[in-house]
Amino acid sequence: MSTIVGTNRKPGAAGNLWKHLYCWALILLDLFPIYVVIISAFDPTGSLASSSLIPKHWDIRNFKLLFVNDGSIPFTTWVMNSIQIAGVTALVSTVIGATAAYALARLRFRGRKVALNMILLVQVFPSFLALAAIYSMMERVYLVFPSFGLGSTWGLILIYLGGSMGVNAWLLKGFLDSIPADLDEAAAIDGASPTQTFTLVVVPLMAPVLAVTAVLSFIGTFNEFVLASFFLTDVNQRTVAVGLQSFVGAQFGQNWGPFAAGSLLASIPMVVLFLTFQKYIVGGLTAGAAKG
Repeated sequence: MSTIVGTNRKPGAAGNLWKHLYCWALILLDLFPIYVVIISAFDPTGSLASSSLIPKHWDIRNFKLLFVNDGSIPFTTWVMNSIQIAGVTALVSTVIGATAAYALARLRFRGRKVALNMILLVQVFPSFLALAAIYSMMERVYLVFPSFGLGSTWGLILIYLGGSMGVNAWLLKGFLDSIPADLDEAAAIDGASPTQTFTLVVVPLMAPVLAVTAVLSFIGTFNEFVLASFFLTDVNQRTVAVGLQSFVGAQFGQNWGPFAAGSLLASIPMVVLFLTFQKYIVGGLTAGAAKG
């Protein structure tokens, strides 16, 4: 009787060569656009066509152009407008989304299921379908409250809030459903009200997913272009995405150098945000809800 002896040998480097090549190919594909932006930002000609993969000359004149003192290119104002709009939107939408998610997940009231289905149904339709209606509505709001109407920063924030709170409510509700309801019952036995239970018990457990929601909302609002270009007409009220687009539009021609330089500088706030909340982001994506 013959005995078949199996060997459990790990494949060597040659056996995994195609996997390494595939991974490096994906990495290079991801890094190549970033590299093109970098070399274009330091290209003194300001053109993509003249940029080579290994440029011979490096210059910072594209960065200097963003900070000219004549006020023709208010790049710093654009960045601050984007940070303000994205920060307020992320903060308010996360707070309102958390309270709405707690009500939909924990409280029982008439119309709760209808509200959930309606929120989900609204998210199915793309947002640009409502551009005409939003424009008409904000134009009429401007006649009564100019600070919140068409062409105002706060009006754009209201539009962003209306579009993000439904998504945030659904995202946070899914996380809340995984938190044991026994914690709420224990808090109620100790005499805590629903508000106290939410703020003292639930919110600490939701901290990771709240950070994820806020960061995603900030990034999405910071990079948003369609609504911002549609509603913000004043040059000094533009966001950085709308402002940088003017470098490759009719006003400045195809000037890709300052566009690439501004893109690199505009990415700094998001990089800092990711590094600051990295621990919470990883915890919100991987950790469980119930923590001892």
